Amino acid sequence: MALQDKLIDSLGSFATKFNSYRYIMAIKSAFITLMPVIIVGAFSVLISNMVLDPKNGLASFQALSFLAALKPITSAINYATLNFLNIGAVFLIGIELGRINGIKSLFPGLLAVICFICVTPTTVEMMVDGQMHEVKDVLLRQFSDTRSLFLGMFIAILSVEIYCWLEGRKGLKIKMPDTVPPNVSASFSALIPAIITTTVIATFGFIFHQATGMYLYDAVYQVVQQPLERVVQSLPGILLLMFVAQLFWVIGIHGNQMIKPIREPLLLGAITVNMSAFEQGKEVPNIITMPFWDVYMSIGGSGLTIGLLIAVMIATKRKEMKEIAKLSIGPGLFNINEPVIFGMPIMLNPILAIPFIITPLVTGSIGYFATAAGFAGKAVVMVRGPPRR
Repeated sequence: MALQDKLIDSLGSFATKFNSYRYIMAIKSAFITLMPVIIVGAFSVLISNMVLDPKNGLASFQALSFLAALKPITSAINYATLNFLNIGAVFLIGIELGRINGIKSLFPGLLAVICFICVTPTTVEMMVDGQMHEVKDVLLRQFSDTRSLFLGMFIAILSVEIYCWLEGRKGLKIKMPDTVPPNVSASFSALIPAIITTTVIATFGFIFHQATGMYLYDAVYQVVQQPLERVVQSLPGILLLMFVAQLFWVIGIHGNQMIKPIREPLLLGAITVNMSAFEQGKEVPNIITMPFWDVYMSIGGSGLTIGLLIAVMIATKRKEMKEIAKLSIGPGLFNINEPVIFGMPIMLNPILAIPFIITPLVTGSIGYFATAAGFAGKAVVMVRGPPRR
C-alpha cells in the first residue's frame, strides 16, 4: 500500500508540475484556439470533393455540372486555412506566452511570427524549362503548414522569452511624455526590446546556417519532428500514448490534458496533411490522425466507457451502479466521462481500471489493422464533435 501511495504521489506531483509549465500551457491554449481554423479547412475539403468536384462529386451529374465552377471558392478557403496553420500557431503561442509573462497585448504574437520568418529561407531554386532559376522573396508551403510546426513552436517560445526579459529591463524602455496616448507610449516602450529580439533570432539563424550548411527548419524537422511523427504514426507509438493517458486517469489525473501538448501538434498535423493530399487528388498518407483517435480509441469518452455504462444498465443487479450509469450515460454520449471514472469508481479500482486501460488499446489496434488492410478508409476530414476528453 505504501508503494502504491508513493507511486500515486509521484505521478500526481509530476502531472501538476507538467500542466503548470508555462510553455505547455501556451501550446495547449494555442491549439484549442486554432481548432476552428482546422474545422473550416475540413469543411472546405468536404464540400469541394463531395459537391463541387466534376469527377466524383455532385457536379459530375450533368444537371449539376455548373457547381464545378464554384470549386475555386473552396480551394481558396482550403489554401488560407490548412496551408497557414503554422503561422497561426506561432502567432497564438506568442500571444499566450506573452500573457503568461504579464504582457497583455497582441504584440508578442506578431513578434513571434516575424522572428519565425527571419529564420526561414525565402530564396529557392526552381527548375523552369530545364534550367535552374533562383527565385527570391518567396515562402514555400512547407514553412507555413504543419511541416514546420515544431520549429514554429521553438522560435515562438524563444523569441517571446527574450522579448519579455528585455521588456522588464527599465533601461531599454523609451519613455514618452505623459501627454502621449498610452498606446503610442507602449509602442515606443516595446521598440528597443523588439529590435534586439529580432536581431538575436535572425543572427542565430544565420550563424546556424553558416556553421552547419543547414537551415533551422531542416535540423528541427529531421532531429525532432520527423522522428516523433514516425513514432506516433506507428501502432506501438500511439498505443503507448494512449496507455500513458489512461494510466493518469486511473490515479485521478486528467490523462488527455497530460498528453495534449504532444498529441495535438502531431495528430492535427497528420489530418491536415491528409486533407491537403485528398484535395489535390494524391494518395492519403497517414492512418493515425486526430479523427482516428476520436473514433477508434476514445468514442464515448476515455476508455470507451460508454460500453461499460450500457453493460451496467443491461446486466448489473447492483442498484448503486445502475444509478451511476443512468447519471453518466447522458454526459458519456458527449465524451464526458468524469462521472463514471470517479463515480463507479474506475479510479484506483483494479477490477475496472484494467479493462479501462486495455479497451482503447484493443480498439485502436483493430482500427489500425482494418485501415491498413483497406477495410476502413484513412481520415480526410476533421469533424467537430463532442469535447475531446
